Amino acid sequence: MKDLPARRLLLVHAHPDDESINNGATMARYAAEGAHVTLVTCTLGEEGEVIPPALAHLAADRDDVLGPHRVGELAAAMKELGVTDHRFLGGAGRFRDSGMMGTEQNERPGAFWSTPVDEAAAPLVEVIREVRPQVLVTYDPDGGYGHPDHIQAHRVAMRAADLAADPAYGTGAPHTIAKVYWNRAERAVVEAAFDRLRTTAPDAFPGIAAVDDVPGVVDGDEITAEIDGSAYAGAKAAAMRAHATQIAVDGGDAFFALSNDLGQPLLTAECYQLVRGVPGAGGGAREDDLFAGVAEAGVAAGTGADAGAGTAADTGADAGVETGVGTGVETDSVRGGASGSASGAGTGSASVTGSGSASDARPGSASAPASGSASGPVDGPASGSVSGAGA
Repeated sequence: MKDLPARRLLLVHAHPDDESINNGATMARYAAEGAHVTLVTCTLGEEGEVIPPALAHLAADRDDVLGPHRVGELAAAMKELGVTDHRFLGGAGRFRDSGMMGTEQNERPGAFWSTPVDEAAAPLVEVIREVRPQVLVTYDPDGGYGHPDHIQAHRVAMRAADLAADPAYGTGAPHTIAKVYWNRAERAVVEAAFDRLRTTAPDAFPGIAAVDDVPGVVDGDEITAEIDGSAYAGAKAAAMRAHATQIAVDGGDAFFALSNDLGQPLLTAECYQLVRGVPGAGGGAREDDLFAGVAEAGVAAGTGADAGAGTAADTGADAGVETGVGTGVETDSVRGGASGSASGAGTGSASVTGSGSASDARPGSASAPASGSASGPVDGPASGSVSGAGA
C-alpha cells in the first residue's frame, strides 16, 4: 500500500450508481482536492431493472449478467469522478443484490440482506483498518427509502466502524473513525428543484416523481453539513450517465430518471447529517467541509497506522448518536488511530450495551450489539418501498 494522503473519506453504498446519485459531487470535490476517497459497494446490483431495450437481455430474469456489466459502468463512473480506490465488499460478487423488499430474492443464497451483519462487516473492517478514514458516509437506518440492501449497508457500515475501533477484534491496528455522516436531502431544496423540473422540462420524461421518492428527504433542521457541488455538476452528471443501464440524464444535466421513467432533479448541493463525532468549528449553522475539525495525518505505507499524531478536538458529544437525539459521548472520537471504542455512550445514545451479541444478527432482528458497541441500528426495515427505484 502506498502512503495515503492526510484526508481520507470512506463511502459505503449498496449498488453501483448509488454513489453517483447521492455523493457524486462530494466525491469529485474531495478527489480533486487530493483527499483519498474510498468507495465500498456491497453488491453488483444484479437485480436492477435495465433501461436501454438493447441491453434488456442482461437482466436477472434473462441472461443474468447485469452484475458484471455494472462493474464496468461503475469503473467508468469512478473515472469521471476522479476516484481511484473502489472496492466491492468482500470482492466482486461476494454478496448478491437482494431485490426489492418482500421479494423472493431477499432470501436467495448469498443475498446481502440475508447475510449476518457481522459476517458482512468483517471485510469492511479490513478496509477501515487499512485506509484509516477520518470520515465515513453511509445511509440512515431506513437506507434512505427502505430498500433491503440499503438498510443492510447502513447496518454493516455502522457495525464495521465499531468493530474496527475494538482492539480485541480481528487483526490489524484498531482505528476509530472521527466522524460518521448519513446521506440526506433537504425537503425545501428538493421541492424547489421539482418546481424547476415542472417549469423548464415538463416533458423530459413520461412522468415526474414525488418529493418523497427522493431517498433521505428530511427537514432542514436535521441537516448538519452541506457540500456545494456546483463546480462538480458536470462530473456528477457524467458519472450518472456512465450507469447507463440504470439512469437516464436529461435537461442539460439538471434532471434524471431511473427505470420508472419518472423525472427528478439532479442535486449538486449534497446534504448530510452528522451522527457520530464533533462538528467542526465555524460560523455557519452547517458544516461546508466533512473534514472540519478533524486532525489530519497521513498513513505510512505498510504500517497500517497513522503517520503522526494530532488532535483536532478532544472527546465530545455526539450530534445525536444513531437516532439523531441525545448527547452521548463517544470516547477518543477524533484522536488519530485511537484505540478507544465508542462504548462509553452517555444519555441519549441508541447503543445497547451488555452481553448481547450481534454476531448472528440478521436483518429485522432486535439483537443487541456486542458489549461496548455503539452501532445500535438493528431496527426493523421500513414497510413498503419506492416502485421503480434504482437498484
